[in-house]
Amino acid sequence: MPHGTLERSAPSFMRQGPTPRAQLILYSALALFLMVADARFRMTEPIRNVVATALYPVQWLMLQPVEFLGRSTNYVESLEAAQAQTRQAQRLLLEASLRANQLEELELENERLRQLLELRTRTKVSARAAQILYDTADPYSRRVVVDAGQTSGVEPGSPVVDALGVLGQITRVHPFYSEATLLIDRDQAIPVVNVRTGQRGVAFGDPVLSHGGGMELRFMQASADIEEGDLLTTSGMDRVYPPGLPVARVVRVERRADLAFARVYCKPLARVQGARHVLLLSPAVNDLPAAEIPLEPARADKSEKKDKKDKKEKARP
Repeated sequence: MPHGTLERSAPSFMRQGPTPRAQLILYSALALFLMVADARFRMTEPIRNVVATALYPVQWLMLQPVEFLGRSTNYVESLEAAQAQTRQAQRLLLEASLRANQLEELELENERLRQLLELRTRTKVSARAAQILYDTADPYSRRVVVDAGQTSGVEPGSPVVDALGVLGQITRVHPFYSEATLLIDRDQAIPVVNVRTGQRGVAFGDPVLSHGGGMELRFMQASADIEEGDLLTTSGMDRVYPPGLPVARVVRVERRADLAFARVYCKPLARVQGARHVLLLSPAVNDLPAAEIPLEPARADKSEKKDKKDKKEKARP
């Protein structure tokens, strides 16, 4: 024993009570008994209820900071969403103000659109709805197959349009389906007219333009009045496409001093890559009155010869 200290604990031979090992065995047996009793007979259920009731106020107090934080976060998010909606409404208001400032230009454009609509209403064209089934397997052509054929009254040469503009033309008709060649096919050409200037031209397909397909307005003079953004519509000169149908929009104009013609590249308005539902129009020549349909040269010659022969027979005594 250290000097100046007094040992107050009892000597080891005077200590009484269970040993630590005995206590471990006792408590383990008690815990096992309680677990079995609770699982089999629900003996600790009342004790659990009492403890849960006593601890409920403590749990409620501990959950209050978490709930307060959640409500604060929701408030901040709602405030940010309201501010974003306010900014969007202000932006839309500014855009509407800008549109209102361009009233004269819009009125002029509406007048031209009214003229196009009047022209389109004067041209009576019958239409038939169809659905594009798939693209053809030919890698050197741009064609699609539609689910309407001879049994549906489809004729070769019928224009194919979607909601945005001219898509192509029926080039092969089968009994129950037809093949339509798109405008971007290299063998396709369509007479068009510039809505802004009224100048006519012919647009040819260009399947390689921008790797997505386009069109080229060829044989246009280098000094021709054509600009980027000009709208091209069908002119109806070929008597296949009704006049006034949207075809393409000019995207680039290249003029060179050593060339007499300009290179005019156009982008089709129709969805040549993702169209699903289309309209098949009857060729415009079928909707013309009988007096406006030109006679074939052979038939015209035969008619003239027959008239002359009748006159000679009548002149004979």
